[in-house]
Amino acid sequence: MHNALALQGRITSLRATVNEAQQQNLLGFFTPAAGVHRTPPVTARPVVAQPPVSAGKSITTPQGDVVFERSQRANNYRLTLRRDGTAVATIPARGSEREALRFVEQHQDWLARARARQRQRPRAAEVWVPGARVLWRGELTEIRVATEGEKPQVCLAADVFRVARLEGDLRPTLEAHFARRAKIELPGRTWELAAVTGMGVKHVTVRNQRSRWGSCSANGTISLNWRLVQTPDFVRDYIIYHELMHLREMNHSERFWARVEEVCPGWRDAERWIKRNGSLLGL
Repeated sequence: MHNALALQGRITSLRATVNEAQQQNLLGFFTPAAGVHRTPPVTARPVVAQPPVSAGKSITTPQGDVVFERSQRANNYRLTLRRDGTAVATIPARGSEREALRFVEQHQDWLARARARQRQRPRAAEVWVPGARVLWRGELTEIRVATEGEKPQVCLAADVFRVARLEGDLRPTLEAHFARRAKIELPGRTWELAAVTGMGVKHVTVRNQRSRWGSCSANGTISLNWRLVQTPDFVRDYIIYHELMHLREMNHSERFWARVEEVCPGWRDAERWIKRNGSLLGL
């Protein structure tokens, strides 16, 4: 009997200990540890993409119309002024039209300055006819008639170009001449500068790029815009050096610009020329 009572006492004591431990664990779940303050976990709500803005939708601001475009690749709101004078507000994929409107309102002063700078930039003739001035070899040069008759020719400075006729817009014909010269001159100059800098170029192409002066691929291919034949030699060389240095640094980091500085100390002057005169080439 004595043994039975002792066993019953131990069982009762064990149950009490278990109950106390369970209560402490339960309280511990709801009570943060000393010195730590946590908010209850909240299930993250899925981000729902905003409906697309209508293509070409625009608003009128004190600085003119602004066109809205949604970009699946953009991470931030962006306001840009195109070379044709169109202001574009880019909305990221998960952005809202309301925030884009607010962003545009906050950057009205920037847009006003950008439009003022654009008005001050020199402009080439829209229609190329004898007497018009176009950019050639870095200078605004007048198109002059060299010969008439069955084989008419025009000249830009010392360069002579054959045209089908002297009437109408000569731009398509002359630009075709420029592109043919570029396909001869630009690869040759690129190979020359590649040898000077010790860069292993695999291939050089000349293209009709509408938004960039050149590009460089990881496999050693450099592509150049044929319009470089219209720029000064130091600008042409800077663009080539720029792309050559991308074979060492495929980015625009401080290290990249340090390498550009080593091979082309006057690169800042070239950049300034491009900013002032790129509009003459539509770039």
